[in-house]
Amino acid sequence: MSIADADIDDRIGTRIRELRTERGLTLDGLAHQADVSRAMLSRIERGESSPTAQLLNKICGGLGITLSALFAGAERPASPLARRAEQPTWRDPASGYLRRNVSPCGSGSPVDIVEVEFPPGGSVAFDNQRVAGTDQHVWVLDGTLELVLGEEPFRLGPGDCLVMRFGRPVLFRNPTAQPTRYAVIISHGAARP
Repeated sequence: MSIADADIDDRIGTRIRELRTERGLTLDGLAHQADVSRAMLSRIERGESSPTAQLLNKICGGLGITLSALFAGAERPASPLARRAEQPTWRDPASGYLRRNVSPCGSGSPVDIVEVEFPPGGSVAFDNQRVAGTDQHVWVLDGTLELVLGEEPFRLGPGDCLVMRFGRPVLFRNPTAQPTRYAVIISHGAARP
């Protein structure tokens, strides 16, 4: 997926519908589990809405997956190599952050690597519903990143790394006038098929 794709909303909607169907969930069932209205979920599945990162995170929580898993399945065939020019990107319409899936898809690795370019003054909050056996490392490459994990604040600079389990709300914020670039390394605990 690329931010230049005209059909990005269709591709996201199709992927969510596929995952919902695989899990035997109705629209109402997923809407309830994700705490999202049925009407909004239906519009997203039909590609009629550009969902924000916060909304996608809620839907992923209802499906029991991470955002990385949502984007991973919508990519090209499995390969052990992911060249930068071919790595899928997506821009959050609300915060403006650019998300790049760095990891090769379909490798079965229990680790996903995501690069995020966070605009100056940007912020995004996630409920981070519990995903069993999954945690993430946030590693700042350039700039400054403020995080509030539950009630606990952190300020990270270049080279700083924070590990956290899914399950507590988290707020990401770039308090500066410069872009921040960071990597998110997500560990799923065991190899996936």
